[in-house]
Amino acid sequence: MRPVVISGTGVFTPQEVITNAELVEAFNAYADKVNARHAKEIENGDREPLAHSSEEFIFKASGIERRHVMDKSGVLDPDRMYPSLRQREDDEPGIMTEMAIAAASAALKQAGKHASDIDAVICAASNHERAYPAIAIEIQDALGIDGFGFDMNVACSSATFGLQAAADMIRSGSSNCILMVNPEICSGHLEWRDRDCHFIFGDVCTAVVLEEKSQATSDTQFEVLATRCLTKFSNNIRNNNGFLRRSRPAGTADRRDMQFMQNGRKVFKEVVPIVSEMILEHLADEDIRPDQLSRMWLHQANKSMNDFIGRKVLGRTPESHEQPNILQEYANTSSAGSIIAFAQNHADLERDALGIICSFGAGYSVGNVIVKRVA
Repeated sequence: MRPVVISGTGVFTPQEVITNAELVEAFNAYADKVNARHAKEIENGDREPLAHSSEEFIFKASGIERRHVMDKSGVLDPDRMYPSLRQREDDEPGIMTEMAIAAASAALKQAGKHASDIDAVICAASNHERAYPAIAIEIQDALGIDGFGFDMNVACSSATFGLQAAADMIRSGSSNCILMVNPEICSGHLEWRDRDCHFIFGDVCTAVVLEEKSQATSDTQFEVLATRCLTKFSNNIRNNNGFLRRSRPAGTADRRDMQFMQNGRKVFKEVVPIVSEMILEHLADEDIRPDQLSRMWLHQANKSMNDFIGRKVLGRTPESHEQPNILQEYANTSSAGSIIAFAQNHADLERDALGIICSFGAGYSVGNVIVKRVA
């Protein structure tokens, strides 16, 4: 089997930022409007009033301080509470493609590669703006890449599953160099009107170049030593939106379960042990001790979850440099979170340093990628 390296990464960060203070102000204004509209039912005890959100509540629940989005005006409008994005013509690039081009260009530059060097494009993301044609094929065309492209969706684990798929194709010899992109426009599927989750997500796009080791020329290379994926069905994180929606009874278009939903306490209780055990078992199978890890680039969903996983794996509280956290700046960006953490926190590692990229989320799904710096 041919060795595979990650030779380039790129991150596209939207310019617009929503702070917790801005988000709270908009949500509370929305809650006040709804409560005023239903004052009679609330007074009669037929309806519970919407509670206010707060900056303290958001930070304590998640560790998030702000998030980047493609459009903040619609999200912060109490009469709307979701992004306002223009309708694009069919001959225009889609918004996910625009995001991907920016991240991919940075990854290709770092890898020292051109479009002619890429054999395939994988678009791995938790939500896609259309069913077909595949977003990956549009990205492939926009970048002038020959070969093939395909989309994949394993929710927040899409990137690590995409890394395994790319690495397996390169190892087998069916491809030599693959671009994987993760355009996550999470603001589109978040229910901003729900106090329990209105603060969770942000938008971003990440990109990774993987290639056969002997062909790599980048100054920064991480060999993919081993990958592992796991899925276990659960309804505790779910989004029921889809193309069958119009076939359902009238009145379901704005049904709550057509956006992001989760039972956060169950997710924490059930997912954290699965992730911790899988990392430890994977390391053991590769004859790697936890104390040999220089870095853990974990999925950026919730700081408490990551802190717990880090303590379980290392047997102690990780130092901040051992387990980088980007939640405070980006919020949860679904599959892109662990890739942002990797892209922004690897330059200081010495040759032969070991690390693990790990993601987890709806499915349930968990993906591990163990890497070693080789250049």
